Amino acid sequence: MHVIAFATFCLLATSSFCAAQVAYPSPITEDAYEAIDLQEAKLGQLLFYDPILSGNKEVACATCHHPRFGTSDGVSLSFGDGGTGFGQHRRANAENLPEERIPRNSPALFNLGAKEFTSLFHDGRLEADPAQPNGLRSPMDADMSLGFASVLSAQTMFPVLSRDEMAGSHGENDIARLIRQGIITGDGGAWDRLARRVAGIDAYAAQFSTVYPHINTADDIAFTDISNAIAVFMAHEWRSDSAPFDAVLRGDRHPTGPAHRGAQLFYGAAGCAECHSGPFLTDHKFHAMAAPQIGPGKAASFETHHKDEGRFRVTGRPEDLYAFRTPSLRNVALTGPYGHAGAHKDLDQFILDHADPARALFHYDRSQAVLPPYEALDFAVMDDLHQLQAIADAVQARPVQLTQENLSDLIAFLDSLTDPISVTGRLGIPTNLPSGLKVPTGD
Repeated sequence: MHVIAFATFCLLATSSFCAAQVAYPSPITEDAYEAIDLQEAKLGQLLFYDPILSGNKEVACATCHHPRFGTSDGVSLSFGDGGTGFGQHRRANAENLPEERIPRNSPALFNLGAKEFTSLFHDGRLEADPAQPNGLRSPMDADMSLGFASVLSAQTMFPVLSRDEMAGSHGENDIARLIRQGIITGDGGAWDRLARRVAGIDAYAAQFSTVYPHINTADDIAFTDISNAIAVFMAHEWRSDSAPFDAVLRGDRHPTGPAHRGAQLFYGAAGCAECHSGPFLTDHKFHAMAAPQIGPGKAASFETHHKDEGRFRVTGRPEDLYAFRTPSLRNVALTGPYGHAGAHKDLDQFILDHADPARALFHYDRSQAVLPPYEALDFAVMDDLHQLQAIADAVQARPVQLTQENLSDLIAFLDSLTDPISVTGRLGIPTNLPSGLKVPTGD
């Protein structure tokens, strides 16, 4: 929530708010999305829940992006490979300990299939770029494969390359060894080896040949076909445009009570809509808002620090230090913990801290973190006053003063962004998988 300066009496004089009109964005229309092939989505559903795409065949996309946890996983920082269980009950596997926690919070997946989502990840390191041969700008640069149908399709396939997310250690499986050697694309690369796993299952091969006209035999299945199907599933499953908020945007519902007062704050004096703008409630830009940095941070393999410099790691521009993507607030009540490192489990406390982020950083309540037990320096940055000051100094927003009533009203408005269909999804969780591996049910 971006914050701006304003007269304190504007927040305290609730009666003055009630008379204010809310400048809502335009409603979402059908042309905001690409058309969906339902059979392609159903194929993607199976692949999304299938651990076959992980190095050790133990972690699926759904392990860290589950409908039970608002398409995230309910913890600040996840265990991918090397973890067992789900959500807050997920633990490091004593027989296959992860090397570290995943360094950033698992982001929600709502509306990522909408056309305006052209860059992804907390730091935007994957972006649409028509000037590139493959139409994408990514950390792989020219080595990025051709054939990804969208930015979302390309995004789905980076977790399989991550040691701590899905690949596992190079000493454990062939996929991780290829990644360690830098052999990702091309025949025999890590992506191709995963595609051959899938192609070797008759039920998958039959579905691919039905969905994609260019696939005649299992040998024709490419890794990009797998990622394209998963992306179509996500775009269909978690399209979110039927919340109470949407009824207001369409003029089918008249807002009243706390939710209306919260909207007046959100689109008025509190300045939230300066960044959380448009029908998806994001400007798709990057802002330094001093969200607490916990966990291992985002460092290169030769670095030993625990800080996460955000967008700066992508652009190298000093003005991007500690800046992270403005998240969409669709279904925000379902998607905690909040912040790029998931440092806040409670939405109300996150809002209070976000209203005065530079000050709140030095008074962070560590009980807000949801960190399953693991021997790690989870608060190394928070114990370093020099680092805290650097993060605080990057903030350009000025503080907003909120009363308890203001906070309650904002929460009521944010609750109106919850879309009932988003709780379970449209296709739901499959009962079994062509691979025969265990479906991540979230239980």
